[in-house]
Amino acid sequence: MLRKEDFVFCIGYQGDTALVDKRAKKKYGRMSTSELLQTGLLRAAFSSAVYDDSEDDMKKVISSFNDLTGSKLKTSEEMKRLLGIFAVPEEIHKVLSL
Repeated sequence: MLRKEDFVFCIGYQGDTALVDKRAKKKYGRMSTSELLQTGLLRAAFSSAVYDDSEDDMKKVISSFNDLTGSKLKTSEEMKRLLGIFAVPEEIHKVLSL
């Protein structure tokens, strides 16, 4: 299973390998979901909320996203479809930092 920092800064997958943004992970990897949100890293904050399975944090990210973009997303499922972040994949066994 992927560690949280790897999932939050994952930029894609190749087979059973997660491709991770090394610089972002190093700079922001220790931040909480709220801290990522305050920094403006909405995608990373949402990934963090998905990893923690925190509906409250997902709602906070959705609210911030709506405020910034003028969107009217209402559910975490809508945000998941928009960002393509659904769940922590079980089949990932390796991490490649780029």
